[in-house]
Order: sequence, then structure tokens, then C-alpha cells
Amino acid sequence: MANGTRTTVVVVEDDCGMRSALTRVLGIAGFEVEAFTTAEDGLASGMAARADCIVCDVHLPGDSGLELGRRLAHARSKVPVIFITAHDSPAARAEAERLGAAAYLPKPFEGRALVDAVRAATRSS
Repeated sequence: MANGTRTTVVVVEDDCGMRSALTRVLGIAGFEVEAFTTAEDGLASGMAARADCIVCDVHLPGDSGLELGRRLAHARSKVPVIFITAHDSPAARAEAERLGAAAYLPKPFEGRALVDAVRAATRSS
């Protein structure tokens, strides 16, 4: 765990309501949560150094979630990334898989599915 006590999950989601819901669900499940609106803000904060897992929307303003995944891969980050999307497509799913996604969850999904995916990703990382 990046902070030594609780598992830290970073959420990158531009939709305020969805970001709030994800933060709430993960917090209730016992995770420490940091949230960002854009990939650029998250990267500028040094989130990858603190994160045990990143939950990222595929479609973001500026750099997409998949671009964030490419940047993390290029930096040889070992932080597992879970991609979420309201606009599922075979191309996005294939790119997420190529980037080594820990999970790919089309919206809407149950909070339990996200919590289970985060737990599985942090157990195997």
C-alpha cells in the first residue's frame, strides 16, 4: 500500500456526480480515495507514486483515460489501472487490454463490481 496503512485509490473522472459516487463507494469500502477531473491534473500531482490503484474514465477532457494508461505504461508504472466508460467500444476495450488494464467496466456498473475489481487489482499488484 502506497501510504502504508490503507489502500489508496485514485479516481480520474470528469463527471462531478460520477466522481462523487465513485469516491463515496470506494471510501465506504475502506479505501483512501483521491479524485481528479483530468488526467493532466492527476499526473501533475504525482498520483502514480501514491496510488495502489487508478480508476480512470476512458473519455476525459484533454488526455483520454487511454492516453493516461499509455503514459503510465511508458513510465513503466506498475500501478494497476481500471478503466470505466459510458461509451463502450471494441476498440477502446482492445486498447485497454493492450495496456494491461486490471479491469474494464462499462457504465452503469454496480458499486460492488468496482470494489471487487479494485480488491482484485491490489491483491495481484
